[in-house]
Amino acid sequence: MVNRQLYLAPMEDVTDPAFRALCKRYGADRVYTEFVNADALVRDIASTTRKLTIHDEERPVAIQIYGREPDSMAEAARIVETAHPDFIDINFGCPVKKVAGKGAGAGLLKDVPKMLEITRAVVNAVHTPVTCKTRLGWDEKSLYLEDGTPFIVDLAERLQDLGIRELAIHGRTRSQMYRGEADWTLIGEVKNNPRIHIPIIGNGDVATPERACECFDKYGVDAIMIGRATFGAPWLFAEMKGLPCPTTMAEKVAVLKEHVLASIQWCGNDERKGIVHSRRHFAASPVFKGLDNFKQTRIALLRAETVEEVFSIMDTIVQQWGNQS
Repeated sequence: MVNRQLYLAPMEDVTDPAFRALCKRYGADRVYTEFVNADALVRDIASTTRKLTIHDEERPVAIQIYGREPDSMAEAARIVETAHPDFIDINFGCPVKKVAGKGAGAGLLKDVPKMLEITRAVVNAVHTPVTCKTRLGWDEKSLYLEDGTPFIVDLAERLQDLGIRELAIHGRTRSQMYRGEADWTLIGEVKNNPRIHIPIIGNGDVATPERACECFDKYGVDAIMIGRATFGAPWLFAEMKGLPCPTTMAEKVAVLKEHVLASIQWCGNDERKGIVHSRRHFAASPVFKGLDNFKQTRIALLRAETVEEVFSIMDTIVQQWGNQS
């Protein structure tokens, strides 16, 4: 059982209010919004400003922003502050090409002076606590400085000196994307650096209570941030903490159904759009993994476009496979 802080990681097209609410119900100690594009926020693009929607029952909640210019990031932070989040998080870790390839997110790992300039600008622009999320480095060659100091240890000190309140570290380089295993050793070196006094949050490949306990005990992190393991399993936080949560397939499917309905509501009561928006959770949910001869049913589930179709298929799954061990 995990008795320490567990956070829901910020994930594009995943951590909307519907999913955040479920994760919070099942024990997430903090939740993060989807990525908010600073330039689009400054231009008042409706689809971006909508991401600032947060609710009191989610708190503590962080709104995460990304961008590549200090001025626009500072202005975006001021706009975000009007939504009254508990934290404003800077995304220095997103590895995808459309973000990192344009010099934002993990792309700033190749331009540390710019990263620090952005951090200073955001911290100075707002009164809300500012946090950051990043990775171990750009690639394997950049993991250590010439004097042998781990890049992330040096970077953490420099970010801390600029006034950030917490640092989350994903245990991979940008070049790794999400391949291979997360390296928690370097995360531990940051946490155990005597010069570091801000909380350090570890992230990467934590999907079970046993692994969470191991990461807390072995690396000493102040919190663990959980991302992809929550897809289709918002109850994971409760499982890790030993709290009441759905245990049978029928109970878990009922939560997935609730998520579908909440997604539809979040998507302006557009039935098809809400279903499509929540499909990634069907595709990745551990509820449906390992079921015998499930392929055709899975295809049908992912092609369904109405609530009636989706729920009917889910009910059939429970009837057919609900007792499978």
